[in-house]
Amino acid sequence: MRKFARVLVGISLCASLLLSAAGVFAEEQVNREAVQTDAQAAEELGLMIGEGDGVTPAYLAQKSTRIQAALISLRLQGKLEEALSYKGTVNFTDAKLVGKGNQAVLAYLKDHPEYGWTGTGGGRFDPLSDISAAQLYKVLLEVAGYKSGTDFAYANTETYAAGKGLGQIAGAAVLTNAHIATALIEALTIETAHGHALFAMLQESGAIPASAMMPQGERIGLRSDAKLGTYMTDGKGRSLYFFTKDAQDVNACQGECITNWPLFASEQLQIPASLDPADFTVLTRKDGTKQWMYKGWPLYYFVKDKAAGDVLGEAVGGVWFLAKSDYSVMLGTNGTLGNYLTDDRGRTLYYFDKDTPQSSVCQGDCIANWPAYGETDGSVPSTMKKADFNRITRADGSIQATFKGYPLYYFIKDKAHGDVTGQDVNKVWFVIDPAKFNGTTAAQAVKTYRVDIKEFSFGTEPLTVEAGSEIVFTNYDDMKHNAVAVDGAFATPLLAKGESFTIKIDKAGTYDYFCEPHKSFMTGQIIVK
Repeated sequence: MRKFARVLVGISLCASLLLSAAGVFAEEQVNREAVQTDAQAAEELGLMIGEGDGVTPAYLAQKSTRIQAALISLRLQGKLEEALSYKGTVNFTDAKLVGKGNQAVLAYLKDHPEYGWTGTGGGRFDPLSDISAAQLYKVLLEVAGYKSGTDFAYANTETYAAGKGLGQIAGAAVLTNAHIATALIEALTIETAHGHALFAMLQESGAIPASAMMPQGERIGLRSDAKLGTYMTDGKGRSLYFFTKDAQDVNACQGECITNWPLFASEQLQIPASLDPADFTVLTRKDGTKQWMYKGWPLYYFVKDKAAGDVLGEAVGGVWFLAKSDYSVMLGTNGTLGNYLTDDRGRTLYYFDKDTPQSSVCQGDCIANWPAYGETDGSVPSTMKKADFNRITRADGSIQATFKGYPLYYFIKDKAHGDVTGQDVNKVWFVIDPAKFNGTTAAQAVKTYRVDIKEFSFGTEPLTVEAGSEIVFTNYDDMKHNAVAVDGAFATPLLAKGESFTIKIDKAGTYDYFCEPHKSFMTGQIIVK
């Protein structure tokens, strides 16, 4: 029953060991029986079967298709076995895109338009096309007895679904099987057009075993906001928050603080299939009370949030932020150092005062002791600008995240959440207060020039620089490019969109260069004086 949980825990433990080997601490684990994913619940209830080894992480990561959604629809309506054995000969013109079993299903749907699958026009079904949240919610609403074109217009499907309590995957243009699992479990609680819960209806029809029980844990939800992105809620849609002072001490919120920011606690959790149960742990506070944590951050409510969707606690005091699963960086707060950058798990990030923009001089033993931080995708706290975070390609081809152009590092001796033992090491390593950081000492002594690669061009004019200056190549095209000197004086790696690489030329002269994949027309020149 818990095979899927064991797979995820194994993956998490392996990842933790790798982080420890790099000098980054691992988090504690908790009893996995206390956290159930929607994928586990869907598999146990027979709503999701998977393939091969069942509902595995690899299966959940796959894109969902129209034929998969149709199979789910038929399974929920108790018609799947009948469809799989259907012998009708009239079918959609593109039925041969799927196997024989699914061809029978398509023929069944062709002959039974009352189940809501009339194709995409021109006699086609497009069985392998992607499916959107709106399309899946239409399926689930119709299973519950609400009809498109009668009870709701297809264009308003997601709005109508939200009114029925369906919103966990809203806005997703392309679904994975993880989305499917979450939507299936979410839908079990909605009231059908006949006035009872969908779960009860599915039990009555035999789609769910009569002995089965609804998932019992407190729900962790995901809610999207146009400005703030996707954040965590409880089962009633109330927002959850992180407290930056918990980086230094997870018991930082006490007394009146807890009155204003109540703890999020429950015996069990039910989480979306897209989240990892290993990221949820339980904190036993100094007074013995329990509190759920996510990636090492204790979870709180805000007393002024009164309704689902309220986010009045966001950025309060510059230390309270919505809990998110996709932060690439977060903020910690230290009583002496103030605010500083961390990764998503509260591990401190540093800058090296000898670095210059878009360039790292930390190599060899240095990088072994100060591992590069490489994550660049994801959210940042709302008090910061996402545009300030980018990435460079290091000399070995690996990716390193940057803040305002300066590389970010861990420190190997930081072993616990909130450790800042790298601060002021050798007077060149420091934490980063994003509101005050203005660059390094080394950068003040070096001139920096930029070559922006856009529309398959390095620019129309030669670049003239002083010897010893740094030249930053940044690719803004979707296609990969590099810059290679004709005489071999320099060569950048192939840069993907948004990536940068820095060179320095100490010798005066004229340097012609080209892009290897497009050298017949992409050329440039640097004049060093």
